[in-house]
Amino acid sequence: QVQLVESGGGLVQAGGSLRLSCAASGLTLRSMGWFRRAPGKEREFVAAISWNGGSTYYADSVKGRFTISRDNAKNTVYLQMNSLKPADTAVYYCAAGRGTTTQAMGYSYWGQGTQVTVSS
Repeated sequence: QVQLVESGGGLVQAGGSLRLSCAASGLTLRSMGWFRRAPGKEREFVAAISWNGGSTYYADSVKGRFTISRDNAKNTVYLQMNSLKPADTAVYYCAAGRGTTTQAMGYSYWGQGTQVTVSS
């Protein structure tokens, strides 16, 4: 059974940092992505990484502030978030798929999400 479990969310002041983790079980060597959904908004792409970490993609809104990485030995993907802004407040979801894509439909498995709240 495939499971994706996110952790690391919380409350942080603007300008602060958080590192999200997504531990995967029941699957290996998949492309992974992070998405987020802010209150009253559509789910949006944040970052993605290929199965071997060789390719990464970012939304323009987080480029230069967020870094996606993975440790295949631990079957875990990370999202390091720096210089956080109130606009980054959302539930963050990790997802696993066969191809590295910015499109949510490209991912077959999703975690339950972790809340990130950035105060001004």
